[in-house]
Amino acid sequence: MRRALALDWSIALLGATLTEWVVVISPDVGNPVAGPRWLIVSWPLLLDLPLAWRRRAPLVSFLLVLAGIDLQALWTANSAEGLEVLFPLAVGTYSVAAYGSRRQGLAGLVALIAGYAIFAAEDHNVRSGDSGQLWSAAFFGVAALAIWFAGVWVRSRREAGELAGRAAELERETASALADERARMARELHDIVSHNLSVVILQAAGARASGANPSTLEKIERSGREALVEMRRLLGVLREDSGDHAELAPQPGIAQLELLAETVRAAGLTVELDVDGAYDALPSALELSVYRIVQEALTNTLKHAGTARAQVRVRCHDDAVTVDVVDDGAASSPPGRAGHGLVGMHERVALFGGSLQAGPRPKGGWAVHARLPVAAP
Repeated sequence: MRRALALDWSIALLGATLTEWVVVISPDVGNPVAGPRWLIVSWPLLLDLPLAWRRRAPLVSFLLVLAGIDLQALWTANSAEGLEVLFPLAVGTYSVAAYGSRRQGLAGLVALIAGYAIFAAEDHNVRSGDSGQLWSAAFFGVAALAIWFAGVWVRSRREAGELAGRAAELERETASALADERARMARELHDIVSHNLSVVILQAAGARASGANPSTLEKIERSGREALVEMRRLLGVLREDSGDHAELAPQPGIAQLELLAETVRAAGLTVELDVDGAYDALPSALELSVYRIVQEALTNTLKHAGTARAQVRVRCHDDAVTVDVVDDGAASSPPGRAGHGLVGMHERVALFGGSLQAGPRPKGGWAVHARLPVAAP
């Protein structure tokens, strides 16, 4: 930033020095005989110093440059034609196209055409009707337009690079969120499977100790212990990578949805919860996924829908569990409003081969529908 600011001031001071030098040594530029002294002295400042703001205020800077050029032409009835005019005109034209918005660039183009028409009309060489002078004026006009188009091209390339950078950053964020969610799911499944395997091992060991078919039970116990050791060896690293060294704890399920709803209500969101069907026999991992989907959906509603009302419907069927979370926000939410939370929902649904739809409702608000099949026993 400092380097760009220093460069802009250097360009402005260079142009002002060049213009002041020409005004002092040339009796033609600025017409010192007929023109007022204040114009002769201040003209280089009006013409070139605005270039110091060519990036921060490109349109205003360019309009001031044009005003300086046309003021000299109108006041002295003779347009200056040297480098002292062409330099700030070229730099200003390029800057308004390259650093201004599209609307500012178009406004600069209109001002350029109008300003150059005044400049050319006040040139006594053009008014003389000499064909060579007319062609010269036309050449410099076309050159100014070419400089404007060059600035537009540079701006387009810069914007394309910025868009590509933002897209790459969004892709990295999505990949990171996906990896984090998969790690979280793996840790949760690690807890569930570890608990179930531990129960199997203890039951097998107890049955073998009581003398019931010791050979078969010994194999069950040994296989269970080996599976538990290998699973901890493979998945335990997830806890180390995330810094999560908590002890195994029961994971939430459908029974904990009411507590979740109460927590969200305490945060200011009105929540209606309706759970239909028996869920006692559902796999723990599936119950956990249902809980996380509802949790993420309510969190997004709390963040983006303000004081809206949310309705949660969980239907437990023999073959699948369906989850519907809808809110009545004042306006349709934009795509992707849930951010990376949708990534986690999709991952959890995909884990069970289910389906997920999430998007704005026609009359306002947001809706999430998930279906998680129940695996046959």
